Amino acid sequence: MMATARERSRAASTRIAAALLLGGVFGVNAALAHGTGHHAKTDAPAANVRVQLDDIPLVDRYGVERRLKSDVLGDRVAVVNFVYTTCTTVCPVASATFAQLQERLGARLGTQVRLVSITVDPQRDTPARLRAYAAKHDAGMHWTWLTGRKDAVDAALKGFGAYTPDPQDHPAMVMIGDAQSGRWTRLYGFPSVAEILVEVERRAAERAAAAR
Repeated sequence: MMATARERSRAASTRIAAALLLGGVFGVNAALAHGTGHHAKTDAPAANVRVQLDDIPLVDRYGVERRLKSDVLGDRVAVVNFVYTTCTTVCPVASATFAQLQERLGARLGTQVRLVSITVDPQRDTPARLRAYAAKHDAGMHWTWLTGRKDAVDAALKGFGAYTPDPQDHPAMVMIGDAQSGRWTRLYGFPSVAEILVEVERRAAERAAAAR
């Protein structure tokens, strides 16, 4: 039986993740150690942080304006990473991990959990470029990709603690949390799908307890 396009894309994402994690990441870490960009604190433990976000107007991959807090993050557990489309080191790893996370979350994605990727290079990453990049990773409708005016994107990145003047120096990290409560976990480096899911469940449990 011939594989469907979706199955081929999923398999490609898995191969990308495996290849990069087994081979390329060692090169990335070597580059990081020599200060050549992407300052990933790969040895840093998970950090519980408070994040207060403004309802910043950003633009999704379809060119639609979306308010970060009310429209995108909403009343859900959110998993957020930070990438740019011309990155050839850590961003493909981060995006391949999110592609696997998308599959693992299944029907919970969109109803209980949101996946969000925010560009750190809004001057180059137009909605069309984000759309093409997202398609490479089989991103579904509940995996939101955001760009926008530089000042607006910079404000969002600063809110998450992910801003750097040079996109090549952006920190490799994943944020998992709840925009309503402001409680987030910051995972530096290249957390696995399993590690991210542990934090998703913890934040979901906190939300359930608060609702009682």
